[in-house]
Amino acid sequence: PYSAKYAGYGIEKGKLSLFVSYKIENQQLTADNRIFLDQLTFGEEVAGEGSKLPVKLAVALLQNRKGEIDINLPISGSLDDPQFSIGGIVVKVILNLFVKAVTSPFALIGSLFSGGGEEMSSLEFDPGRAIINPAGRTKLENLAKVLNDRPALKLEVAGHVDPERESEAYKSAQIERKVRALKLKEQADKGVEANRGEIEIDPKEYPVLLEKVYRAEPFPKPRNLIGMVKSLPVEEMEKLIIANTKVNEDDLRQLASRRAQRVRDFLVNQANVPGERVFLLPPKLAKTDGKAGESAKAGGVTFSLR
Repeated sequence: PYSAKYAGYGIEKGKLSLFVSYKIENQQLTADNRIFLDQLTFGEEVAGEGSKLPVKLAVALLQNRKGEIDINLPISGSLDDPQFSIGGIVVKVILNLFVKAVTSPFALIGSLFSGGGEEMSSLEFDPGRAIINPAGRTKLENLAKVLNDRPALKLEVAGHVDPERESEAYKSAQIERKVRALKLKEQADKGVEANRGEIEIDPKEYPVLLEKVYRAEPFPKPRNLIGMVKSLPVEEMEKLIIANTKVNEDDLRQLASRRAQRVRDFLVNQANVPGERVFLLPPKLAKTDGKAGESAKAGGVTFSLR
C-alpha cells in the first residue's frame, strides 16, 4: 500500500531489512536508518495513485549487480519542535533521494558510493582536440565501474564544441593531424603496420614532416627569386597554414561527434561496458558564458542516464 501511494507502483517481489540506531539526548534525536533491499521489483503502475516519482530510475541507480540496494538515511531533529515527525522526516529523506536521482543522478552516485561525490556527468577535452587525456581516462574508468555494477542503467553520450573558443585550436590540431597522417603514410610505404593512435612524432623529425605538409597545402606561398617555394621556420609555416585553414560548423560538429565516439569506444572496448547500453546523441555547438562548470559542457562530452 505504501508503495502504491508514494511511488505509483505496486511491489512484485523483494526483501526489506531495516537496521536502525536512534539516540536521544537533551531532546535531540540523532538516528541512522540503514535500508537493505534485496531483489526489489516493481509491478504494474497503479492508476490514480502516487506522485509518479522516478522510482525505476532510482532503483537502477541504487541497485548493484546482485540486485541489492544498501543505503543509509540519517535523520536528526529536536523532539521539542511541534513540527517534528520521525515518519515525516524519513519520507522526506526518501523523496529527496528519488528527486536527486532525476535532477543529479551522477552526484547521487558519487555521494553514495565513491565517498567523494565526484561529478561524473561530463568530460572535458583539450580545445580543438578529440583525444582523451589521462584524467579523462580515469574518470571514464570510474564511470564504467558504476555502469558495470548497475546493469539496468543506460548511458547517453553527447559531444559538444564551443565555436568561439575552439575554432583556432581546431586549426592547430589539424596541423598535428596532417603531420601524423603523413608519417603514417610513410610508414605504410615502408611496410610498417601502425595506426594513427600509435604514431609518435619525434621533435627532430617534426620540421621535416611539417614542411612536406606545408608544401602540399593549396594556398599561395612565399617564393624566392627563381620562383621556388621558400623554406621557412617552423613557426612561420604553422602561422601560414593556420591563416589559410577554414573551419565551418560541419567541421566542428564532426569534432564533437569524434569526441563522443572516442568516449563510447573507450567504455565499450577498454572498460567492457556492453555496447547496447551506450548511446550516442547528436553533436551540439555550445558557447560558454563564463559560468563555473560550463567549460566541460562546451568543450567535451556530457552524459545522461536512463
